[in-house]
Amino acid sequence: MSNVWVEHFWLFAIAAAVIFTAGLYCLVASRNLIRILVGIELLTKSVTLLLVLAGAITGRMGQMQALIITLIVVEVVAITVAAGIVIGAFRSHGTVDAKALTDLKG
Repeated sequence: MSNVWVEHFWLFAIAAAVIFTAGLYCLVASRNLIRILVGIELLTKSVTLLLVLAGAITGRMGQMQALIITLIVVEVVAITVAAGIVIGAFRSHGTVDAKALTDLKG
């Protein structure tokens, strides 16, 4: 267990909480699909930071690194698909406002 991680535990925890709060704000306060995607990215980055912190505190950094790499790969695939959907919605409707995209049924 690294002493630096233990000494600065609250700093990393507060940083993760601030990033998580910013991501949650992007999701709740905005109807722009691009901002919503950025909010999802911020949420996953805060979870990744907490996983790094948990791995360093418990001394199981190797297991956490494997989990983090898996998380990053899944996140990249999901964001790529979501960005493709946003681009398709923009091409068909001319806007990325979530309220204007109510006719995406079927």
